[in-house]
Amino acid sequence: MRWPIFDGVPDADTQRVLSIARRRTFARGEVVFHHDDPADTVHLIVSGRFAVRIRTPLGDSAILTILGPGELFGEVALLGTDQRRTATVEALEASETRSIFRDDFAHLRATHPGVSEVLIAILVGEVTRLSRHLLEALYVSSDRRVLRRLLELAALYGPPNAAEVTIPLRQDDLAGLAGTSRATVNRVLRQEETRGSVVLARGKMTVTDRAALERRGR
Repeated sequence: MRWPIFDGVPDADTQRVLSIARRRTFARGEVVFHHDDPADTVHLIVSGRFAVRIRTPLGDSAILTILGPGELFGEVALLGTDQRRTATVEALEASETRSIFRDDFAHLRATHPGVSEVLIAILVGEVTRLSRHLLEALYVSSDRRVLRRLLELAALYGPPNAAEVTIPLRQDDLAGLAGTSRATVNRVLRQEETRGSVVLARGKMTVTDRAALERRGR
């Protein structure tokens, strides 16, 4: 399994980190951890998909992002003791991770200082992702954000060259990912359905023309 977050990190240090990782499996709907739980592990995703959920100021639950193989979550655990979870993470299907405990990682850093490169790579990746989404929220229209998140989901749920990709999520979920209202998502999806690039059904969306969505989402 390859994790892009380790690109640029010396192979020896990457292997040292992976050597202390423990295999974990999760059933569909199983919560890995809740918001405000003590943060003591980071998870590298081997298979399956996970939803990162937050509680909005109005008390609603919204999906902040969906992560799949090659990605990770829970990195705040590596920043030090007394850290708390900032979101709830739930398995959307049967999934597997490699979990790294904070104490094990701290011990490894003490004996092999070069392993700190892994921590830096993880944090740089997270800052980059957050910066991109902040820029989109400030300067990209909500319609285009909906299309971009839809394309990201299509890439997560299907191979690059697939003619059709079915995404088993609700419009509410897409609204949370795009940072907009369900009404906006429904309007954008209905327009795309009329154009023939999306097929809508209860509890799922099927992308049928990625190229068209990419042109309109730029």
